[in-house]
Amino acid sequence: MASEEHTGSYYAATRNDVTTYPELEGDHDTDVCIIGGGFTGVACALTMAERGHRVIIIEQHRISWGASGRNGGQLIAGLGGSKHLAKQLGWEKINELNYRGNDIIKERVKKYDIDCDLKSGYMEVAFKKSQMEYLKEDYQDHVDQGLGAHLTMLDRDAVREALGTDAYVGGMINNLNGHLHPLNLCAGEARAAVGLGTRIFEQSEVTGIEHGAVAKVKTTKGSVSAKQVLIAGNAYHKLEPGKLSGLVFPAGSFIIATEPLSENLVEKINPKDVAVCDLNNVLDYYRLSADKRMLYGGRCNYSGKVPKSIKDNMLPRMLEIYPELEGSKIEYEWGGNIGIVIKRTPLIGRVADNVFYSMGYSGHGVAPTHIAAEVIADAMGGNTEVLEAYEKIKHWRIPGSQWMGNQIIALGMLYFRALDLSPL
Repeated sequence: MASEEHTGSYYAATRNDVTTYPELEGDHDTDVCIIGGGFTGVACALTMAERGHRVIIIEQHRISWGASGRNGGQLIAGLGGSKHLAKQLGWEKINELNYRGNDIIKERVKKYDIDCDLKSGYMEVAFKKSQMEYLKEDYQDHVDQGLGAHLTMLDRDAVREALGTDAYVGGMINNLNGHLHPLNLCAGEARAAVGLGTRIFEQSEVTGIEHGAVAKVKTTKGSVSAKQVLIAGNAYHKLEPGKLSGLVFPAGSFIIATEPLSENLVEKINPKDVAVCDLNNVLDYYRLSADKRMLYGGRCNYSGKVPKSIKDNMLPRMLEIYPELEGSKIEYEWGGNIGIVIKRTPLIGRVADNVFYSMGYSGHGVAPTHIAAEVIADAMGGNTEVLEAYEKIKHWRIPGSQWMGNQIIALGMLYFRALDLSPL
């Protein structure tokens, strides 16, 4: 894959840090080498730099080029695969970790003065009774943890008042979650890591890893010798196929952004300025940007196909929820791949004692990447409790080509789409 610049997204057009980093040339050495400059890699680099380690990040394209810089910008707590992890860690530990990603991000935005439009407020919305039952259970779980004051259950009328649509039967607001400009967050964390001595190399493709007590990460024009390595390439890398192939599959997710909306329209459709996500298996998500555009995304494509027109694909979905946006100009449309794991639990573990990996957040990655990054950093420092819990999860590997794997997953998702269409 040739090196590329950022996609033509709203985020790339409004980024506030246009710093570029040099290509890796020649031989270098460091304590920790991180492959991948998205949230996982950058967040782990910053943690390790804060702990006094020398760090190098190698990114094939630009910092936050992939899903970390293209996503819906929804800051949602959780780990992914909690039920699997609870068998090893217990629910008390899971509950302790659930909001850790949110906390890390909020702390760093404040500590490093990262301008990324961070705002609290997130609403899950239900189309049917069974989804409302799930929300009621989630609400009670939070109450049991002493977090109930941060959540508000909404009936149909309350959702209509909050979102200006009759599409939903109810919902729940969680003010511990929120939304942000993801590319600006990742770039800000990268800048903070550089300020602590981290070196970043962009436009540098990693071609392989030589294992040993000191691992050597090779690129097309140089190498990095490191005591420890993290593979954080998510949906785009093809490293260590013997360990990792057939486990993560790229799925396309797409977003459109309108022109800035009028104050009257904003007051009607989202006066609380919350991020919104429905509870379907094949879901939609949306929110207002800082300059009051509607950013509407979702309808994940599991087959690997990219629609001929993202706008034509997504606009009918948006107008079904908000017909009053008919005629609003669509100024940006973009997509990208997210790493899907069949069990919807991130792949976190070790290829070797000193070579770690973390990927496959299945479309729920802004906060969980930061949890995973800290899990890896802790393991690099000798605390492997959570890492080992992830390693004990038995993942399903789909043999054959990546294309074949995507078709199998797409076929399986037809079942879940049928569940979405069920009225119960």
